[in-house]
Amino acid sequence: MAAEASVEPVRVVGRYALYDSIAAGGMATVHYGRLRGPVGFARTVAIKRLHPELARDPEFVSMFLDEARLAARIRHPNVVQTLDVVAEDGELFVVMEYVQGESLARLLRDLSGHSERIPHRIVASILSGALMGLHAAHEAKDEQGARLGLVHRDVSPHNILVGADGLSRVLDFGVAKAAGRVHTTREGKVKGKLAYMAPEQIQSGQVTREADIYSAAVVLWEALTGRRLFHADNQTTVLARILAGNVAPPSGTVPGIPKGYDAVVAKGLARVAGERFQDAREMAMALEAVDGVESAAQVSAWLESMAGKVLEERAERIACIERGSDVSNVSELQAALAATEGASASRSGVITMKPPPAGTKNRKPLVAVAGLLGALLLVGVAVLVIRNLRQPDVSVESIPGGDHAAASMPAAQPPESPTPVTEPVASAALPATPEAASAAPAPPRKPVSAWRPPKPTTSTKSSKSGQKKGSPFDGLGGRL
Repeated sequence: MAAEASVEPVRVVGRYALYDSIAAGGMATVHYGRLRGPVGFARTVAIKRLHPELARDPEFVSMFLDEARLAARIRHPNVVQTLDVVAEDGELFVVMEYVQGESLARLLRDLSGHSERIPHRIVASILSGALMGLHAAHEAKDEQGARLGLVHRDVSPHNILVGADGLSRVLDFGVAKAAGRVHTTREGKVKGKLAYMAPEQIQSGQVTREADIYSAAVVLWEALTGRRLFHADNQTTVLARILAGNVAPPSGTVPGIPKGYDAVVAKGLARVAGERFQDAREMAMALEAVDGVESAAQVSAWLESMAGKVLEERAERIACIERGSDVSNVSELQAALAATEGASASRSGVITMKPPPAGTKNRKPLVAVAGLLGALLLVGVAVLVIRNLRQPDVSVESIPGGDHAAASMPAAQPPESPTPVTEPVASAALPATPEAASAAPAPPRKPVSAWRPPKPTTSTKSSKSGQKKGSPFDGLGGRL
């Protein structure tokens, strides 16, 4: 439970929270980190923090930025991915993917203390993956498709990570050199670990991909034998041994190692760069052809047997960080994230959706339903208005036996008259009384409308009034 109590971040940088350190080197310290993004997104990362005293040196700052810029162009499963770069308060941070695993240097050191060695097929698997990662770095291109000419220049067991997933990865391109890089190494200044440098790198500073192949061959010899190849009490002796090039074959140093590895090591350690493998992939293929390689599952099981306790402690530490890195529990992280998200939204024009305050209901569905009902109501009213404005056309029919027209208006019927109005066909007079009307035979009658339009006089007058005979507007009278 002590880990739970110390879950607070040591610092918040932009969207990232830094926790305790994983490892430290000459240039930087690597920390556990946690990315807190919008809508609850979170991710555990590794954050490399340049030492404060080095951050004041323009040369180191430039080199540090170059590492991130160049490493971001390498996309391969055998290379630790660079995710982001943050500059804040005069310090620099490189955000990388977190890989659960152990460095090859620590594994070799632990084994040497127990006089044990790594099985040669597992060595072949680890070095083959690292070589493929180097090949991807050597072939990396810029945005225009031009090859960067990237060289790691510091291939060593410290920069090869054996993952819990069984894959090996190359990391730390902090001293890499590529065409067009911002940083230029000072003349005569050697960078990297001397015991793993190629002869041409020491003598003339000429660094090509063949120098990385030489360094990988040194790592292969040490991983197979469990010993240091160029080791002495002082750097002068180390330098002399490298330039002399007298290397005993692995099978002659440790019995039981297949002799096929001798040829691979010898070609990789050739003093003349042109006599080495053409590229790192060719060396990886030659290494795999000696005695095959173990699968990723076998490498993962071996790593667990070697460093299971350390990996378990790290996994528990990460679990504590993830459980305790809730924004509501880390006030400093909450404020930093709010400021960062607000700035990002203002720059990009993206609005970050936030949940409603506690205790309030989400009224968005109700507003949407109300809006829909209102739209339907407006449509219904519009239809009714249109129907009232567009009355059906008045049909004009000729009455048989007569010389006038009767207008039929289905929308409005005239009120019934107590006495029906009839019109005789002839000029006979109507009966004076109801009795007389019932006694006399009724002449043929024709019902007419109670209201009759005035008879049109002549067609000439209709023309003058602007209406034609039989116009749909005849008979509308006072309705218009």
